[in-house]
Amino acid sequence: MSAGSLLAPDRGQPAHNLHLVSKAGFDAFRQQLGETARAAVSAAGFIARSDSSVFLPEASGWSLAVGLGDDTVPGRWTLATAAAALPEGAYRLASGAPVGIAAHGWLLAQHCFDRYRKAENPRGPRQLLVSDTGGIDLALQDAAAVAQLRDMVDTPAEDFGPEELEAAVRSLAEAHGARVCVWVGETLPEAGFPAIHAVGRASPRRPRLVMLDWGDDPALPLVAIVGKGVCFDTGGLNLKPGNSMALMKKDMGGAAHALALARLILARRLKVRLKLVIAAVDNAVAGNALRPGDIIRTRKGLSVEIGNTDAEGRLILADALALASESSPALILDFATLTGAARVALGPELPALFANDDHLAAELLAGGEAAQDPLWRLPLWRAYRRLFRSQIADVKNSGEGGFAGAIVAALFLEHFVPKEVPWAHFDVFAWNPNAKPGRPRGGAAMGLFAALSALERRFA
Repeated sequence: MSAGSLLAPDRGQPAHNLHLVSKAGFDAFRQQLGETARAAVSAAGFIARSDSSVFLPEASGWSLAVGLGDDTVPGRWTLATAAAALPEGAYRLASGAPVGIAAHGWLLAQHCFDRYRKAENPRGPRQLLVSDTGGIDLALQDAAAVAQLRDMVDTPAEDFGPEELEAAVRSLAEAHGARVCVWVGETLPEAGFPAIHAVGRASPRRPRLVMLDWGDDPALPLVAIVGKGVCFDTGGLNLKPGNSMALMKKDMGGAAHALALARLILARRLKVRLKLVIAAVDNAVAGNALRPGDIIRTRKGLSVEIGNTDAEGRLILADALALASESSPALILDFATLTGAARVALGPELPALFANDDHLAAELLAGGEAAQDPLWRLPLWRAYRRLFRSQIADVKNSGEGGFAGAIVAALFLEHFVPKEVPWAHFDVFAWNPNAKPGRPRGGAAMGLFAALSALERRFA
């Protein structure tokens, strides 16, 4: 995604106009059109609903009207509708207003995951001319981070395992002069990551803990970002049924989010030190697979009884969170495709947010509002700790009775974060089940810009 091909400064060069029309302003807009254009609007049934558009004939060519719905200014995805409808060429907002956050939809509508199948009728770039040129680089950074996140989630597990996830972290580190440490396979227990090893040991693709460090100034606050990287999840010996396993290539979606957020922090050069921690494994089935009833140790020293081998994400996060905590960070954010219970409660589009600090939670919710990237806070209802008590270990990795699954998982993770460290946990779906303009079916970023907005406000 280059600035010259998709976004460019508006210097008055020839371009087609894009008219942004709200429902409230539709009648006034229609009245100022010529007779032929009004006929086109009527024929298309265009009444300025969101995600709708209509081509309008003009004396000098044509333009496109794009519906805003009940909004009065373009949102994150408004221009995705236009970019998806338009042929190759140059375009500008007819009003001359700043494009702002709407550049994101314009760019992402032109991203396509084409590793395995090329587009049948590829179009050339649709270039948007913008007057607010200072936002071009930021918009391209954001779109590139989301494009990489989507591509990682969309790539089948055969081609994207723990080793490829490590390579993605190393590539980011090389681009920004960061340091990387990796512990792989049998070195994990020796290095103090027994839970990661226990989950991933059954796979021929060796499990690993990948850590990136950036920034040397001890006066700057340390931000720790942790990601769940289960590159494929069979469920282990508690084997998932086929319909539940079909999308499990996306179970590394938390790691993809963590990597994308780290990439944006580095691109923005926020006044922080950064620690990125990703646990990368396959949850496979073999003779040496983790068994229900086993008891494993964790980096923090707590013992965990395995009630269900399909509750593996919280086990690898336990070691990763413990490592992140050891550096006394100013805050910890973790991303994980952790529970189906969060999807049952909130659906596929609204990530669940848990936090042990009300101020941090408020910042993240405000960030979601500002970035049009919503979150919904669920409680760390500590009375539910009784649901995963064990008679023979410190805790159990699964809850009794199947109740409050997302809360139980978050409470489990809380055991591995010091009480004095502000921490937030994003339980994300990382998948878009229904295509929308700029958001095809497949990998999806959720909560990413809520987190970035909150961090920018705190550390800019």
